[in-house]
Amino acid sequence: MIVEPTRRRILDVLRVRECSVNDLVAGLGMSQPAVSKHLKVLREAGVVTARTAAQQRIYRLEPGPFRELDAWLTPYRKLWSTHLDALAQHLDRRIES
Repeated sequence: MIVEPTRRRILDVLRVRECSVNDLVAGLGMSQPAVSKHLKVLREAGVVTARTAAQQRIYRLEPGPFRELDAWLTPYRKLWSTHLDALAQHLDRRIES
């Protein structure tokens, strides 16, 4: 779902501010149907929500699923940090030699 580059671009924009479909179309340089298709997938996944303002739908990021993802990734970050620290130490030793 968010591995798709266009959806990540949409999420990056919505992370900063709420947007209408037209705002996203203009900012991303994509067609309205393409943006709407991606927004539908993001809505169904629960990572964005929409509200109606006049005749526009205004989209915003829904932080809950990202908090859950962040919590799930925490032990992996610790693992990566350990390996990256070991790599840094190894490289430092090689440079000093």
